[in-house]
Amino acid sequence: MTDKIQQLQKRLGFEFANRDLLIQALTHCSCVQEGGEASNERLEFLGDAILGAVVSEYLYQAFPDWSEGDLTRAKAALVSEPTLAAVGRRLKLGKALRLSKGEEQSGGRERSSILCGAVEALVAAIYLEAGLAAARESILRWLAEPLGSIVPGEQSKDYKTLLQEILQESHRTLPAYRVMEESGPDHDKTFVIEVCLGKEILGVGVGKSKKEAEQSAARQALERRENGQN
Repeated sequence: MTDKIQQLQKRLGFEFANRDLLIQALTHCSCVQEGGEASNERLEFLGDAILGAVVSEYLYQAFPDWSEGDLTRAKAALVSEPTLAAVGRRLKLGKALRLSKGEEQSGGRERSSILCGAVEALVAAIYLEAGLAAARESILRWLAEPLGSIVPGEQSKDYKTLLQEILQESHRTLPAYRVMEESGPDHDKTFVIEVCLGKEILGVGVGKSKKEAEQSAARQALERRENGQN
């Protein structure tokens, strides 16, 4: 476990003096049920609040012309389970998680809800270890890619990136988007697009542009994946 922790800290870009705090952040509640120590649930609670505050402050300062609605939707996308789970996968948190044997055998190391919770717990652990400035720096670094791609009114555009990252990790390949239907006059077209992995259709989306329909399809694919439908 020591080597995994050392490698993880390098990926996190943060070195813990209190190793027990890091271990707790990586401990799923299933492990505690088998006689382990404290789980990361309380840290998740704190980390969720810190994430929300840091992301809200960033958006408020970076986009002074955005409406409250734009800010709210952007924040919701940035702190959502798919976004944070993608962060967890990039950091390879699954390798260092402490899970019960049953949870591990059922695929817990790659489960989005568990990875999301671990990211939130790590945020809280860094905050408790080194303060808000260190937590903010980590959050903004981990979320740099989605922060750089999000724009007002198009928060869902990041679903394509999230789906791509998940499929690259799990299948070592990229999804393909195909136009199934195109209707309406040139000035008011409607597109129906499917996203596929090989011959498997992962999701279908509708939009007033190909880009919008692709994002809708990617979103459906992610939702179906979360619900165990593909």
